[in-house]
Amino acid sequence: MLRVSDLHVFYGASHVLWGVSLEVGAGAVVALLGRNGAGKSTTLKAIIGLVPARGGRLELLTPGGWRDVTHLPPWERAALGIGYVPEERRIFPHLSVRENLRVGLDRLAPTPRARQQALARAFDLFPALADLLDRPGRVLSGGQQQMLALARVLVLEPRIILLDEPSQGLSPLLADAVMEAVTRLGRAGIAVLLVEQNALAALEVAEHGYLMDKGTIHHSGTAAALLADQATLERILGVAAGDVGGAP
Repeated sequence: MLRVSDLHVFYGASHVLWGVSLEVGAGAVVALLGRNGAGKSTTLKAIIGLVPARGGRLELLTPGGWRDVTHLPPWERAALGIGYVPEERRIFPHLSVRENLRVGLDRLAPTPRARQQALARAFDLFPALADLLDRPGRVLSGGQQQMLALARVLVLEPRIILLDEPSQGLSPLLADAVMEAVTRLGRAGIAVLLVEQNALAALEVAEHGYLMDKGTIHHSGTAAALLADQATLERILGVAAGDVGGAP
C-alpha cells in the first residue's frame, strides 16, 4: 500500500531523516518505534507532505497502480487515500462531533445519502460517537477525542492512516480501547502506520515493526520477532519488551 524509499528530510540546515525506507502492506498494521527525537513524527509528516522530502521516493498503491506522491501537496495525497491523525489530534474544539465529522465530507460525499453512508462507516467502528454528535469537541474526554480524530479521517475513505501517538495522555483503559480500534481498522482492510511510545502495546497490534534511532531505521522484523528480541529493543529503544511504558 505504501513504499518509502531512501527518504531524506531537512529542517533548515539540519539533516533529520537519513535514508528512511519502509513498507506498509494493504490492510496491515505496521509500528514505527523509537525514542523521542528519533524522527518518527517527521517521517509521518513527510509521507503526508507537511515537510518536504529532499531525497528519496514515496509511493502509494492506488486502483490505477503505484503512484509517486513524493512531490504532491498534502491535499492531493489525502485525496488519493492517505489519512493522517497528528499527535495533538487537532479536532476543532468549538465544533460539535457532527460538525467535526462533516469537515471535508461535503466535498467527498456531496449528496445526503452519500454523507450518511460515510458517517455510518465511522459509527460502525466507533459506535460511542453516535451518542455524542451534538457535543462540542472541547468537552470530550481524551479517549473520545482520539476516537473522533480517527473517525474524522475514516469518513474520507483512506487507504492508509498515519497515526501518531494515539495513546498519549490516556489512561491504560482508554489506551487499550484505542489500540483495539487500530486492530479493527486493519481488519476492515485499512492499512495503518502507527507511531507509538508504548512499544509493547504497538507490537501487540502490529504485524511488522521498524525500530528507528537518530533519523534512520536500525532494525525491522515481524512484531512477534521484535517482541522476542529484548536485546535489540533495549539497545535501540532503551526498554525491554516487557516494559509497558514503552520507549522514554
